[in-house]
Amino acid sequence: MMKIGIGYDIHRLVPGRKMVLGGVEIESPKGPEAHSDGDVLIHAICDAILGAMGEPDIGTRFPDSDESFKNASSIEFLREIADLTRLAKYEILSLDTIVVTEMPKITENRTKIITSISKVLRISKDNINVKGKTSEKIGEIGKGLAIAAHAAVLLKKIN
Repeated sequence: MMKIGIGYDIHRLVPGRKMVLGGVEIESPKGPEAHSDGDVLIHAICDAILGAMGEPDIGTRFPDSDESFKNASSIEFLREIADLTRLAKYEILSLDTIVVTEMPKITENRTKIITSISKVLRISKDNINVKGKTSEKIGEIGKGLAIAAHAAVLLKKIN
């Protein structure tokens, strides 16, 4: 049996916060305003995996009302969800993602991001895709005020 999940996340960008995408710190004058580190890519991936398994979203599992998650590394959220995936006897076959932002450019950090995600999920880098898109100067993202990410995952139930 195979299952597909989709995930999405968006955060406002503010000065004075570091930018983390896919567990990789990226040079940027702004970072996401968030309870955790605000890694939109990891949050979207977590939601995609949880959705494919029929689980509640990342905010239910790691609520922003819980102070223990204040400034937490989102890669640790993904690590816990990867463990949950294995315990539920699912294998991640494919992960496709898009980061929507005017800046920073994803291409420059793509290999590092894929490597980071691959290590945590324990899947081949060949099964992970990370793409960057702009919103053509339209809306909050286009004005450099926000960043978003989308993710789709394909899981296979294993015995």
